[in-house]
Amino acid sequence: MGTVILGIESSCDDTSAAVMRDRELLSNVVATQDVHIQYGGVVPELASRAHQQNIVPVVDRALKLAGISRDQIDAVAFTRGPGLMGSLLVGTSFTKGFTAALGIPMIEVNHLQAHILVHFIQSEKGAERVPEFPFLCLLVSGGHSQLVVVKDPYEMEIIGRTIDDAAGEAFDKCAKLLGLPYPGGPHLDRLASEGDPHKFTFNKPRLQGFDYSFSGLKTSFLYFLRDRLKENPAFVEQHKADLAASLQKTIVDILMNKLRRAATTKGINQIALAGGVSANSALRSAIVQEAGKQNWDIFIPPLSYTTDNAAMIAITGYYRFLKGEFASEDIAPMAKMYF
Repeated sequence: MGTVILGIESSCDDTSAAVMRDRELLSNVVATQDVHIQYGGVVPELASRAHQQNIVPVVDRALKLAGISRDQIDAVAFTRGPGLMGSLLVGTSFTKGFTAALGIPMIEVNHLQAHILVHFIQSEKGAERVPEFPFLCLLVSGGHSQLVVVKDPYEMEIIGRTIDDAAGEAFDKCAKLLGLPYPGGPHLDRLASEGDPHKFTFNKPRLQGFDYSFSGLKTSFLYFLRDRLKENPAFVEQHKADLAASLQKTIVDILMNKLRRAATTKGINQIALAGGVSANSALRSAIVQEAGKQNWDIFIPPLSYTTDNAAMIAITGYYRFLKGEFASEDIAPMAKMYF
Protein backbone atom coordinates (compact mmCIF):
# COMPACT_ATOMS: atom_id res chain seq x y z
CA MET A 1 0.00 0.00 0.00
CA GLY A 2 2.94 2.34 0.56
CA THR A 3 3.62 4.78 3.38
CA VAL A 4 0.62 6.91 4.33
CA ILE A 5 1.36 10.29 5.92
CA LEU A 6 -1.21 12.68 7.37
CA GLY A 7 0.04 16.27 7.18
CA ILE A 8 -1.11 19.07 9.49
CA GLU A 9 -0.43 22.75 8.77
CA SER A 10 -1.39 25.51 11.23
CA SER A 11 1.46 28.03 11.18
CA CYS A 12 -0.60 31.17 10.53
CA ASP A 13 -4.24 31.64 9.52
CA ASP A 14 -4.90 28.60 7.30
CA THR A 15 -5.89 25.26 8.82
CA SER A 16 -4.94 22.46 6.48
CA ALA A 17 -4.74 18.67 6.41
CA ALA A 18 -3.46 16.44 3.62
CA VAL A 19 -3.06 12.72 3.06
CA MET A 20 -0.16 11.35 1.03
CA ARG A 21 0.77 7.82 0.00
CA ASP A 22 4.51 7.85 -0.59
CA ARG A 23 4.82 10.96 -2.82
CA GLU A 24 1.29 10.71 -4.24
CA LEU A 25 -1.11 13.33 -2.90
CA LEU A 26 -4.51 11.83 -2.09
CA SER A 27 -6.18 14.90 -0.56
CA ASN A 28 -5.37 18.44 0.51
CA VAL A 29 -8.00 20.41 2.45
CA VAL A 30 -7.54 24.06 3.47
CA ALA A 31 -9.84 26.17 5.67
CA THR A 32 -9.14 29.88 5.39
CA GLN A 33 -9.96 32.47 8.04
CA ASP A 34 -11.87 35.46 6.64
CA VAL A 35 -12.21 37.03 10.09
CA HIS A 36 -8.88 38.85 9.68
CA ILE A 37 -9.96 40.87 6.64
CA GLN A 38 -11.77 43.48 8.74
CA TYR A 39 -8.60 44.06 10.80
CA GLY A 40 -6.27 44.46 7.82
CA GLY A 41 -3.98 41.67 9.01
CA VAL A 42 -3.81 38.43 10.96
CA VAL A 43 -4.85 38.72 14.61
CA PRO A 44 -2.95 35.92 16.44
CA GLU A 45 -5.60 35.32 19.13
CA LEU A 46 -8.40 35.01 16.56
CA ALA A 47 -6.22 32.77 14.38
CA SER A 48 -5.59 30.25 17.16
CA ARG A 49 -9.28 30.13 18.07
CA ALA A 50 -10.24 29.50 14.45
CA HIS A 51 -7.68 26.69 14.23
CA GLN A 52 -9.30 25.03 17.24
CA GLN A 53 -12.66 25.16 15.49
CA ASN A 54 -11.37 24.00 12.11
CA ILE A 55 -8.78 21.32 12.74
CA VAL A 56 -11.05 18.35 13.51
CA PRO A 57 -13.45 18.83 10.57
CA VAL A 58 -10.55 19.60 8.21
CA VAL A 59 -8.71 16.39 9.14
CA ASP A 60 -11.92 14.39 8.90
CA ARG A 61 -12.59 15.82 5.43
CA ALA A 62 -9.04 15.08 4.25
CA LEU A 63 -9.27 11.44 5.34
CA LYS A 64 -12.65 10.95 3.67
CA LEU A 65 -11.52 12.51 0.39
CA ALA A 66 -8.42 10.30 0.41
CA GLY A 67 -10.42 7.18 1.17
CA ILE A 68 -8.09 6.46 4.07
CA SER A 69 -9.11 5.30 7.55
CA ARG A 70 -7.24 6.29 10.69
CA ASP A 71 -5.74 2.84 11.19
CA GLN A 72 -4.09 3.06 7.74
CA ILE A 73 -2.01 6.12 8.70
CA ASP A 74 1.68 5.37 9.34
CA ALA A 75 2.64 8.76 10.82
CA VAL A 76 1.46 12.34 11.25
CA ALA A 77 3.65 15.23 10.09
CA PHE A 78 2.98 18.64 11.60
CA THR A 79 4.37 22.16 11.30
CA ARG A 80 6.60 22.86 14.29
CA GLY A 81 7.59 26.32 13.08
CA PRO A 82 8.19 29.04 12.19
CA GLY A 83 4.85 30.77 12.65
CA LEU A 84 2.43 32.20 15.21
CA MET A 85 2.87 30.44 18.54
CA GLY A 86 -0.84 30.11 19.29
CA SER A 87 -1.56 28.68 15.86
CA LEU A 88 1.36 26.25 16.04
CA LEU A 89 0.22 25.05 19.46
CA VAL A 90 -3.12 23.95 18.05
CA GLY A 91 -1.53 21.80 15.35
CA THR A 92 1.11 20.39 17.69
CA SER A 93 -1.41 19.53 20.41
CA PHE A 94 -3.79 17.88 17.95
CA THR A 95 -0.94 15.81 16.51
CA LYS A 96 0.17 14.66 19.95
CA GLY A 97 -3.31 13.50 20.90
CA PHE A 98 -4.04 11.91 17.52
CA THR A 99 -0.77 9.94 17.33
CA ALA A 100 -0.96 8.88 20.98
CA ALA A 101 -4.45 7.47 20.44
CA LEU A 102 -3.33 5.49 17.37
CA GLY A 103 0.11 4.54 18.64
CA ILE A 104 1.92 5.96 15.59
CA PRO A 105 4.90 8.34 15.33
CA MET A 106 4.75 12.08 14.75
CA ILE A 107 7.16 14.01 12.57
CA GLU A 108 8.13 17.65 13.03
CA VAL A 109 8.42 19.75 9.88
CA ASN A 110 10.10 23.07 9.21
CA HIS A 111 7.53 25.19 7.37
CA LEU A 112 10.14 26.81 5.11
CA GLN A 113 11.74 23.54 4.05
CA ALA A 114 8.26 22.26 3.28
CA HIS A 115 7.64 25.13 0.86
CA ILE A 116 10.72 24.02 -1.06
CA LEU A 117 9.92 20.30 -1.10
CA VAL A 118 6.46 20.98 -2.55
CA HIS A 119 8.13 20.42 -5.92
CA PHE A 120 8.36 16.69 -5.21
CA ILE A 121 4.63 16.09 -4.73
CA GLN A 122 3.13 13.76 -7.32
CA SER A 123 -0.52 13.71 -8.35
CA GLU A 124 -2.40 10.54 -9.17
CA LYS A 125 -1.05 10.78 -12.72
CA GLY A 126 2.51 10.83 -11.34
CA ALA A 127 3.87 12.63 -14.41
CA GLU A 128 5.24 15.81 -12.81
CA ARG A 129 8.88 16.73 -13.37
CA VAL A 130 11.03 17.23 -10.28
CA PRO A 131 14.24 19.24 -9.84
CA GLU A 132 17.60 17.51 -9.96
CA PHE A 133 19.98 18.01 -7.04
CA PRO A 134 21.51 20.40 -6.38
CA PHE A 135 19.00 23.07 -7.30
CA LEU A 136 18.63 26.72 -6.35
CA CYS A 137 15.33 27.82 -4.83
CA LEU A 138 14.03 31.36 -4.46
CA LEU A 139 11.75 31.15 -1.42
CA VAL A 140 9.58 34.24 -1.06
CA SER A 141 6.70 34.74 1.36
CA GLY A 142 5.16 37.29 3.68
CA GLY A 143 7.76 36.64 6.35
CA HIS A 144 10.78 35.31 4.49
CA SER A 145 12.88 35.94 1.39
CA GLN A 146 15.66 33.42 0.92
CA LEU A 147 17.97 31.94 -1.68
CA VAL A 148 18.54 28.28 -0.85
CA VAL A 149 20.85 25.69 -2.39
CA VAL A 150 18.99 22.37 -2.04
CA LYS A 151 21.50 19.51 -2.01
CA ASP A 152 18.95 16.79 -1.20
CA PRO A 153 15.64 16.57 0.73
CA TYR A 154 17.56 16.68 4.01
CA GLU A 155 20.34 19.19 3.35
CA MET A 156 19.62 22.79 2.41
CA GLU A 157 21.97 25.77 2.59
CA ILE A 158 20.69 29.34 2.83
CA ILE A 159 23.07 31.54 0.83
CA GLY A 160 20.97 34.70 0.99
CA ARG A 161 18.13 36.04 3.11
CA THR A 162 16.41 39.31 3.90
CA ILE A 163 18.18 41.41 6.50
CA ASP A 164 14.95 43.19 7.44
CA ASP A 165 11.54 42.93 5.75
CA ALA A 166 10.46 40.20 3.34
CA ALA A 167 9.19 40.73 -0.21
CA GLY A 168 5.68 39.65 0.76
CA GLU A 169 5.57 42.18 3.56
CA ALA A 170 6.67 44.92 1.14
CA PHE A 171 3.84 43.97 -1.20
CA ASP A 172 1.24 43.94 1.57
CA LYS A 173 2.36 47.14 3.34
CA CYS A 174 2.68 49.15 0.13
CA ALA A 175 -0.67 47.83 -1.08
CA LYS A 176 -2.18 49.15 2.15
CA LEU A 177 -0.70 52.57 1.40
CA LEU A 178 -2.57 52.46 -1.91
CA GLY A 179 -5.82 51.73 -0.10
CA LEU A 180 -6.07 48.12 -1.29
CA PRO A 181 -7.84 45.54 0.92
CA TYR A 182 -6.11 42.78 2.89
CA PRO A 183 -4.31 40.66 1.86
CA GLY A 184 -2.74 43.34 -0.29
CA GLY A 185 -0.33 41.30 -2.41
CA PRO A 186 -2.88 39.58 -4.67
CA HIS A 187 -4.91 42.78 -5.06
CA LEU A 188 -1.77 44.72 -6.02
CA ASP A 189 -0.86 42.02 -8.54
CA ARG A 190 -4.24 42.30 -10.27
CA LEU A 191 -4.15 46.10 -10.27
CA ALA A 192 -0.59 46.13 -11.65
CA SER A 193 -1.75 44.31 -14.77
CA GLU A 194 -3.63 47.48 -15.71
CA GLY A 195 -0.71 49.86 -15.19
CA ASP A 196 2.61 50.94 -16.71
CA PRO A 197 5.54 49.32 -14.83
CA HIS A 198 7.93 51.96 -16.18
CA LYS A 199 5.88 54.98 -15.10
CA PHE A 200 7.65 55.51 -11.76
CA THR A 201 11.11 54.57 -10.48
CA PHE A 202 11.90 53.58 -6.91
CA ASN A 203 15.27 53.10 -5.26
CA LYS A 204 16.71 49.61 -4.99
CA PRO A 205 19.01 48.49 -2.15
CA ARG A 206 22.69 47.97 -2.87
CA LEU A 207 23.72 45.00 -0.76
CA GLN A 208 26.78 42.86 -1.26
CA GLY A 209 26.35 39.12 -1.62
CA PHE A 210 22.97 37.49 -1.99
CA ASP A 211 21.06 39.06 0.92
CA TYR A 212 17.86 41.02 0.39
CA SER A 213 16.42 44.19 1.93
CA PHE A 214 12.97 45.68 1.41
CA SER A 215 12.65 48.06 4.35
CA GLY A 216 14.19 50.95 2.44
CA LEU A 217 11.88 50.40 -0.50
CA LYS A 218 8.82 50.55 1.75
CA THR A 219 10.05 53.81 3.28
CA SER A 220 10.87 55.41 -0.07
CA PHE A 221 7.46 54.42 -1.41
CA LEU A 222 5.79 55.99 1.62
CA TYR A 223 7.74 59.25 1.23
CA PHE A 224 7.12 59.29 -2.52
CA LEU A 225 3.36 59.11 -1.98
CA ARG A 226 3.50 61.68 0.82
CA ASP A 227 5.31 64.23 -1.35
CA ARG A 228 3.07 63.69 -4.38
CA LEU A 229 -0.10 63.95 -2.29
CA LYS A 230 1.04 67.33 -1.02
CA GLU A 231 1.16 68.52 -4.61
CA ASN A 232 -2.00 66.71 -5.71
CA PRO A 233 -4.41 65.16 -3.15
CA ALA A 234 -5.85 62.94 -5.90
CA PHE A 235 -2.44 61.61 -7.02
CA VAL A 236 -2.87 58.05 -5.73
CA GLU A 237 -6.33 57.61 -7.18
CA GLN A 238 -5.25 59.03 -10.53
CA HIS A 239 -2.16 56.81 -10.79
CA LYS A 240 -3.03 53.78 -8.68
CA ALA A 241 -2.52 51.15 -11.40
CA ASP A 242 0.79 52.68 -12.53
CA LEU A 243 2.00 52.88 -8.94
CA ALA A 244 1.13 49.22 -8.39
CA ALA A 245 2.85 48.14 -11.61
CA SER A 246 5.98 50.19 -10.94
CA LEU A 247 6.28 48.96 -7.35
CA GLN A 248 5.76 45.36 -8.43
CA LYS A 249 8.43 45.66 -11.11
CA THR A 250 10.88 47.06 -8.56
CA ILE A 251 10.34 44.19 -6.11
CA VAL A 252 10.57 41.56 -8.84
CA ASP A 253 13.75 43.15 -10.22
CA ILE A 254 15.36 43.02 -6.78
CA LEU A 255 14.45 39.35 -6.39
CA MET A 256 15.57 38.38 -9.87
CA ASN A 257 18.90 40.25 -9.79
CA LYS A 258 20.05 38.26 -6.77
CA LEU A 259 18.70 34.99 -8.17
CA ARG A 260 20.54 35.54 -11.43
CA ARG A 261 23.82 36.29 -9.68
CA ALA A 262 23.47 33.33 -7.33
CA ALA A 263 22.77 30.91 -10.17
CA THR A 264 25.81 32.16 -12.09
CA THR A 265 28.10 32.12 -9.07
CA LYS A 266 27.05 28.64 -7.94
CA GLY A 267 26.93 27.24 -11.47
CA ILE A 268 23.40 25.88 -11.00
CA ASN A 269 20.82 25.85 -13.79
CA GLN A 270 18.08 23.97 -11.91
CA ILE A 271 15.98 26.84 -10.55
CA ALA A 272 12.85 26.58 -8.41
CA LEU A 273 10.37 29.08 -7.01
CA ALA A 274 8.45 28.60 -3.75
CA GLY A 275 6.41 30.41 -1.10
CA GLY A 276 3.34 32.62 -1.11
CA VAL A 277 4.85 35.34 -3.28
CA SER A 278 5.63 32.73 -5.96
CA ALA A 279 1.95 33.20 -6.92
CA ASN A 280 2.76 36.71 -8.15
CA SER A 281 2.20 36.82 -11.90
CA ALA A 282 5.05 39.25 -12.63
CA LEU A 283 7.56 37.12 -10.71
CA ARG A 284 6.43 33.95 -12.48
CA SER A 285 6.69 35.70 -15.84
CA ALA A 286 10.13 37.12 -15.01
CA ILE A 287 11.59 33.74 -14.09
CA VAL A 288 10.22 32.20 -17.30
CA GLN A 289 11.79 34.97 -19.38
CA GLU A 290 15.10 34.69 -17.54
CA ALA A 291 15.11 30.92 -18.05
CA GLY A 292 15.09 31.46 -21.79
CA LYS A 293 18.09 33.80 -21.56
CA GLN A 294 20.12 31.76 -19.06
CA ASN A 295 19.17 28.25 -20.22
CA TRP A 296 17.65 27.48 -16.81
CA ASP A 297 15.53 24.44 -16.12
CA ILE A 298 12.79 26.00 -13.98
CA PHE A 299 10.19 24.66 -11.59
CA ILE A 300 7.22 26.85 -10.66
CA PRO A 301 4.66 25.39 -8.22
CA PRO A 302 0.94 25.22 -9.02
CA LEU A 303 -0.94 28.12 -7.44
CA SER A 304 -2.60 25.74 -4.96
CA TYR A 305 0.86 24.90 -3.54
CA THR A 306 2.11 28.48 -3.19
CA THR A 307 0.11 29.39 -0.09
CA ASP A 308 0.28 27.51 3.22
CA ASN A 309 -1.03 23.97 2.80
CA ALA A 310 -0.62 20.57 4.40
CA ALA A 311 0.47 18.83 1.18
CA MET A 312 3.90 20.37 1.58
CA ILE A 313 4.01 19.24 5.22
CA ALA A 314 3.07 15.69 4.22
CA ILE A 315 5.75 15.39 1.51
CA THR A 316 8.41 16.66 3.92
CA GLY A 317 7.13 14.26 6.55
CA TYR A 318 7.40 11.40 4.06
CA TYR A 319 11.11 12.04 3.50
CA ARG A 320 11.75 12.27 7.23
CA PHE A 321 9.77 9.07 7.76
CA LEU A 322 12.14 7.26 5.40
CA LYS A 323 15.03 8.18 7.69
CA GLY A 324 13.13 7.38 10.88
CA GLU A 325 13.29 11.00 12.10
CA PHE A 326 10.43 11.02 14.58
CA ALA A 327 9.55 13.64 17.19
CA SER A 328 9.44 12.98 20.92
CA GLU A 329 6.25 13.36 22.96
CA ASP A 330 7.57 16.44 24.77
CA ILE A 331 8.27 18.41 21.58
CA ALA A 332 7.14 22.05 21.59
CA PRO A 333 6.41 24.43 18.70
CA MET A 334 8.88 27.19 17.81
CA ALA A 335 7.73 30.60 16.57
CA LYS A 336 11.22 31.20 15.16
CA MET A 337 12.83 28.23 13.46
CA TYR A 338 15.79 27.97 11.12
CA PHE A 339 17.44 25.32 8.99
